Amino acid sequence: MEESILFAKKYLEDLLSFFGLNTEVHATNSEDEVIELNIPSTHLNGFLIGNRGETVHAIQFLVSNALRSKGHEISRVNIDVADYKKQRADRLKETAQEWVSKVKETKEPMHLKPMNAADRRTVHKLASDYGLVTQSEGEGRDRHIVISTEGE
Repeated sequence: MEESILFAKKYLEDLLSFFGLNTEVHATNSEDEVIELNIPSTHLNGFLIGNRGETVHAIQFLVSNALRSKGHEISRVNIDVADYKKQRADRLKETAQEWVSKVKETKEPMHLKPMNAADRRTVHKLASDYGLVTQSEGEGRDRHIVISTEGE
């Protein structure tokens, strides 16, 4: 476990230095065996995050594949730049609270817009905390969540 974390941290720091960013990456592991790598705020935040988080997701993919190719026991990685993902998840939770309230009030199922896997996990967890049922429908970029009450 520790070896995987150190490899991922060094790999990411080396990748960032390629772009001229020499910074210390903070690395931890979560309870569900995901390596958490946090890049502090710098002048390259926008570049590293990219449009709608696409660049940070691509970097995450590279680090994960490097771990896998070197045979490390853990290859799931979550990279955050200047708490971008954390702030985004917090905003999503606020919006999801409204969706949950509406479903509880109307008892009508609600089909959400397509979202990425991380956002879907956030919504699934929040809705289940309030006793609602969620299920993902669709494939690929069209995958979305339906929130409903128990009996639906």
